[in-house]
Amino acid sequence: MAEEEYGTFKQRVVPWPIDSYPPWGFSILAGIQHVFTLFGATTLVPILFGNAMGMNPEQKGLFIATVYMVMGIATLIHVDKRIGSGLPIVQGSSFSFISPLMTVFAAVKKQGGGVPQMMQAMGGALIYGGIYEMVVGYSGLIGLLKRVLTPIAIGPTIMLIGFGLSGVAVNNAATNWWLSLLVVTLIFTFSLIVKNKRLNAFSVLISVVTVYTIALILSLAHVFPSNSPSYVHIEAVAKARWIVWPTFFRYGTGSWASRAAQTLKFNMLAFASILAAYTASMIESVGDYYSVCYASGAPEPSEHVINWGIGSEGLGCIISGLMGGVGSTSYTENIGVIALTGIASNRVIRAGATVLIIMGFFWKFGTLVATIPQPVIGGAYIALFGVIGGLGIQVLSRADLSSMRNIMIISFGFLIGLGLPGWIQAHPLTTNSIAWKWLIDILNGILGTGMAVGGLSAAILDNIIPGTDVERGIKVKAINSPR
Repeated sequence: MAEEEYGTFKQRVVPWPIDSYPPWGFSILAGIQHVFTLFGATTLVPILFGNAMGMNPEQKGLFIATVYMVMGIATLIHVDKRIGSGLPIVQGSSFSFISPLMTVFAAVKKQGGGVPQMMQAMGGALIYGGIYEMVVGYSGLIGLLKRVLTPIAIGPTIMLIGFGLSGVAVNNAATNWWLSLLVVTLIFTFSLIVKNKRLNAFSVLISVVTVYTIALILSLAHVFPSNSPSYVHIEAVAKARWIVWPTFFRYGTGSWASRAAQTLKFNMLAFASILAAYTASMIESVGDYYSVCYASGAPEPSEHVINWGIGSEGLGCIISGLMGGVGSTSYTENIGVIALTGIASNRVIRAGATVLIIMGFFWKFGTLVATIPQPVIGGAYIALFGVIGGLGIQVLSRADLSSMRNIMIISFGFLIGLGLPGWIQAHPLTTNSIAWKWLIDILNGILGTGMAVGGLSAAILDNIIPGTDVERGIKVKAINSPR
């Protein structure tokens, strides 16, 4: 097919592609780099839930350790081509589940339930919601989206994934700007200025460890007070227990069979509430699959890859519900690590997943990682989320950006994706019909997610407004570009 007929785009070339096998020592370090990137949000979700349920410190520590373990298991499932997408995506705690599960906790509290009952209700909701996600994925329903997605729709989606998290990054960084900006400066230095392949590969890890060490020294010297977000609570490591063993149906009363029955009891309120979270999470994950393929220099995800990816995410959530974890999804932060470092190897992702599982066993190790202060994570987020948004811009280069048709569709999708979710969150859709409440919850979940709103809006307009294949970026020829 002639290059002149369809145009060209630059396909990224990475030093460690998806199917590469870096040395094990290198892979473990690179895997730990992923763990450092995801642990902030992964730890934050169980902390939020633990506080909402009224957990004591010991219960909260057990909860966090369990979350690490199930996220590692979910990641290993996802990168396995036989049951997952085979893409280098880490699975972590999803913010999409916070609002609906808070509703579930409130309902259980009204009925006089405590922490065990709330954990059971959450577990049941995750299990049945996970079955829904598995059906949508493995049946092939979600993969049908690929037939209507072009760069015109995918670009704004990826941009909104990265740029839409700017508030999270800035809010974390604002707790101590100089510490956060030091992380950003070091990441730029080791990624772009230093001409050393190894240092480039570990730019995030080196930067986070360096600034963490500085924060630890200043904490021990009492420069940072103990109530400061920059303070490293190293004493928490000494107080933590050594080992926590994985257990199915940990929460509740009576025998194991009784606890299992209590957890697996179907709760319509919990299921209806969490359907919205699962639906929004699936749409976001599809955008992440495209994003990680572009970051990895891989072809766009096929329908099979999308279907198996979503199906495996549902399986991961079921396991999480059985073990007492939280809902999981593809982690955007770690796509930023791949884009920055060029390490897209699945061996590295599996190494990181193994580290997460080990952290789930060794309570003290997980606690040590959890002591990295908020502004250090904020600095890493500023660098990583910006790179993800930039990948969306790169995707748009596949289409004809001189076309006013494309400019109007892209700008509308991006603007509505930035603006509508906040309005929906402040003015959610309501209904007086109990029979339709589940649908309203799903619509609120989708319309309250920026990348879902922007991506769907752009996709609809792109498929109903006439345009040529070349104009829409459907038929282009890839040319290699240096990293």
